[in-house]
Amino acid sequence: MTATPASPRPLLNRRLAEFGTTIFAEMSALAVRTGAINLGQGFPDTDGPEAVREAAVRALRDGRGNQYPPGPGVPELRTAIAAHQERRYGTALDPDREVLVTAGATEAIAASLLALVEPGDEVVAFEPYYDSYAACIAMAGGTRVPVTLRPHEGSFRLDLDELRAAITPRTRLLLINTPHNPTGTVLTRAELTAIAELAVERDLLVVTDEVYEHLTYGDAVHVPLATLPGMRERTVTIGSAGKTFSFTGWKVGWVTASPELVGAVRSAKQFLTYVSSGPFQYAVAEALALPDAYFEGFRADMTAKRDLLAAGLTDAGFEVFRPQGTYFITTDIRPLGFDDGFAFCRALPERCGVVAVPNAVFYDDREAGAPFVRFAFCKKDDVLAQAVERLKGVAAA
Repeated sequence: MTATPASPRPLLNRRLAEFGTTIFAEMSALAVRTGAINLGQGFPDTDGPEAVREAAVRALRDGRGNQYPPGPGVPELRTAIAAHQERRYGTALDPDREVLVTAGATEAIAASLLALVEPGDEVVAFEPYYDSYAACIAMAGGTRVPVTLRPHEGSFRLDLDELRAAITPRTRLLLINTPHNPTGTVLTRAELTAIAELAVERDLLVVTDEVYEHLTYGDAVHVPLATLPGMRERTVTIGSAGKTFSFTGWKVGWVTASPELVGAVRSAKQFLTYVSSGPFQYAVAEALALPDAYFEGFRADMTAKRDLLAAGLTDAGFEVFRPQGTYFITTDIRPLGFDDGFAFCRALPERCGVVAVPNAVFYDDREAGAPFVRFAFCKKDDVLAQAVERLKGVAAA
């Protein structure tokens, strides 16, 4: 008697079964195939400061970082990160015990969640969220609980009552992102104070992704959550050089927290990349010491780019949510007669030669995100101007 063969076992473990190829890979391939302007992925099309690039070259030539750097990161960078946090926010850190260098912010998020979340723990995250959040929560065995930022008077805002209602006895951790990708929202001091009070009251850990800390516009001010009462000992703060200095390929990020939390995150991080970006760490150390004029000029340049693209999108017929931070603009496509962001973005390169990303990929509730589309404005002015010109025909196409 011949045994009936068993059903083949799926190769991908069930925690990651819902995650396929990212939308960024799909849309970037579409941009290449069609020759469209890629405003989908958030990376600049110019390099950052020449002095910082030369610092990396100098480190390479001097043999610094060409072999494995120290596991926590090179001392020069850890010292520079601590000095940056004290200069900008008045936070005193021990560079040897409270700073950990990572392979970009993405590894910092992964290591933090793997270290701090037990299988079955609930992790509350603001929706829409950076796509790696969901995957990292899943890899840690946690359960993600989205709290949706909703359109309100021209921006996306947090409903604090909804956040409170999302907390249960199984909640372990809040995953916060401000300035927020993809909506461009910058949480106010009042909102962050309420979050801090909730975290203290419910004894929650917080991981806060602050990679766009230097990209706020107008009256918006970035307030690090760890600076608020009761938060220093329960907050893991994540930063990154890529967004601030326009060297995203270097993958230099960091974690700052209490010695106990940094030690926990380091325990997970050491079995991921172990170390990375050796020579670039020395260059980022010099970048963090740049004068305030650099950061002010960077913000002013990005403000002008934001305004250029926002005006063009408005003229083209989109409803535009003018961001308070980051280098992304979220739009509503319904005024153009569309309501499916996926279909819209897949057709847009052929329709007018521009690539964007559907915000629905950042939502658990795909219907809530369906009409929203994200554009990146971290591009050369002439590229943005050309994209604006192309987008004029989107409604007529």
